[in-house]
Amino acid sequence: MEKWITAILLKFPGTNCDEETERALQSVGFKTEIWPFTLVEPTRIKNVDLIVLAGGFSYGDYIMAGKLAQLNIQQKLQNSLNEFCHQGGFLLGICNGFQILMRLGLLPQGSLISNTTHRFMCQWVELNNKAQQSPFLKGLPSSFELPIAHAEGRLVTQAPKQAETYLKEGNVTLTYTQNINGSAYSIAGMQDASGQVFGLMPHPERFLYKEHHYDPDWAGDSEWGWGYYFFKGIYDHIEAM
Repeated sequence: MEKWITAILLKFPGTNCDEETERALQSVGFKTEIWPFTLVEPTRIKNVDLIVLAGGFSYGDYIMAGKLAQLNIQQKLQNSLNEFCHQGGFLLGICNGFQILMRLGLLPQGSLISNTTHRFMCQWVELNNKAQQSPFLKGLPSSFELPIAHAEGRLVTQAPKQAETYLKEGNVTLTYTQNINGSAYSIAGMQDASGQVFGLMPHPERFLYKEHHYDPDWAGDSEWGWGYYFFKGIYDHIEAM
């Protein structure tokens, strides 16, 4: 009997990257469902492999990016999410999802605040792969490109040397080659100590096929963009467990 590897995407009012993220997950083999958050019950997340918080503007980012989603999750799902991770499940937050994970305290302490440009930034960026053993990054080279789209993506910490400690301890997964938004130590992605909780500001789902790249000659005959290998890495890891 075939065993499905399952991923669910939690959808809040204002989430707008759920469908393209779902397509990316399906392209590598995941069986997926998008769940409106109001319909999610804690018991439903027990039998899935990957929970995804996709990008967008949950609740319109009316207070701070991800704040209202954080409060709703804490009220309804926090204990269940903690148990899900404790039992070996994987949790991924992309852009707004990364902001939510940081606010929930599921990643090392820090905040994602307004870019130093004080503008919404939508562009391609080059990234350094700082965690090539991560299930999400093991299929990616030491440097690669992905697009970003955020206004509050600057990672800051309370203590001046905290970000440096995260780099030394392996919590930092991605850094910007050029620090486009003012993040401490150019941080673009983080993971918890277990490697099961992963957040990043860039959008891997937006570079699924080579045609998504701005250069029509990118990667020659390769069909896939770097985003495909991001999702394929975590799929292969779960399948091998």
